[in-house]
Amino acid sequence: MKARIVERFRFEAAHAVSMDGEREELHGHTFLLEVAVEGEIERGYVMDFLELRRTVDGIIGRLDHRNLNNLFDNPTAENVALWIAGEIQKSLPADVKLARLTLWEGEDNGVELEF
Repeated sequence: MKARIVERFRFEAAHAVSMDGEREELHGHTFLLEVAVEGEIERGYVMDFLELRRTVDGIIGRLDHRNLNNLFDNPTAENVALWIAGEIQKSLPADVKLARLTLWEGEDNGVELEF
């Protein structure tokens, strides 16, 4: 039987997104991240929650308290979420896959990726 496990994270970062050729003012957010991974239930679990947390903490640690414009050409929520997803996918055990990732810019605006 397949199952998903879900972990939530938060980090702080600043960005200035370019929309239609115009760059907005630099501003910050508390980003909220939810990661769901999927796999077969083996030995009673899909993946150790602590292992997933260590993996994702290492990835978002590279973003925390940073100016995302120094890391991305255009640090939209979509571009940041895609990058995080790619890094997570490279780090998961072979029998576990990233199923869903949601990245919120504060409480009201977010992007959801499904795989």
